[in-house]
Amino acid sequence: MILWKNLRRIFILVFSIFIVFLSFSTRATIIASIKPIGFIAASIADGITLVKILLPEGASVHHYALRPSDMKRLREADLVVWVGPDMESFMKKPLEKLLIQNTIEISKLPGVQSLLLRDKLRKECRYVDKSLNVKHKIQFTNHEHDHYHSKYNMHLWMSPDVAIQIAIAIHSTLLGYMPENQDQLNANLQYFKASILTMNTAINQQLAPLKDHGYFVFHDAYTYFEKYYNLSPTGYFTINPEIQPGAQRLHYIQMQLLSKKSQCVFTEPQFQPTIVQAISRGTNVRFGTLDPLGTEISIGKDSYVQFLMKLSTQYSRCLQED
Repeated sequence: MILWKNLRRIFILVFSIFIVFLSFSTRATIIASIKPIGFIAASIADGITLVKILLPEGASVHHYALRPSDMKRLREADLVVWVGPDMESFMKKPLEKLLIQNTIEISKLPGVQSLLLRDKLRKECRYVDKSLNVKHKIQFTNHEHDHYHSKYNMHLWMSPDVAIQIAIAIHSTLLGYMPENQDQLNANLQYFKASILTMNTAINQQLAPLKDHGYFVFHDAYTYFEKYYNLSPTGYFTINPEIQPGAQRLHYIQMQLLSKKSQCVFTEPQFQPTIVQAISRGTNVRFGTLDPLGTEISIGKDSYVQFLMKLSTQYSRCLQED
């Protein structure tokens, strides 16, 4: 009798595990915190499973609050991919509360940690004017500085190298759940890596002539992209894109624009460029738009490459000489 009960329990356990794996294989849903992470996930999951984005279009990753419907989606997700609490702070407690086990926290991946760029921002920052060898001392407001809780820049998705590490992690996780899709997953990962190489060649050709051209960006979301492709930003308007920069900082930027050390100012579609337009009045600076979230790009197999190619084109259009 005891033997039968033990066998019955083992059978139920094995059957339950089988149902879980079968369920993942047939109806799996990957939730990516933000769209660029979803671009990478969609490339690896192409032809296999669905990828959905948690952050709504137009919302700010810095100050979003999860809705009940978001909590439901997280609860029902088979895999959640996010950067980490230093970027999506709104996800930390919900993920702990829901006890979601199947998550990929990108900033903790061993292959990513070695690629992290230190964030040199503090309450006080010095900008160096290389042509005059003069250091400009700029104070950040408390509101601006409070945006940062990490010593690293967390806009990780802007780096092609980090993107490959994310793709590898997603591939490995899905392979554990879906061994029957090994061939497709392997093919998707190889395709993604090859597409990154092709993209790098195209972007380097497009941006190489512009590497010494100065410019300002709206906020510091592009450090990984700029370092990877050897661009030369003069600076940025704000640390926190939802907080207006202080008067001292704006004065410094205006002086840079008037001295013609920067020929372009980039805004972002998620935020009103009123302050940028006001401070640029009376200068010959050009305006461009950079979208760090790929708002207008649809989720698909090639969406990450399309995202960075579009970003490259946005830089090029504003920085190239008339």
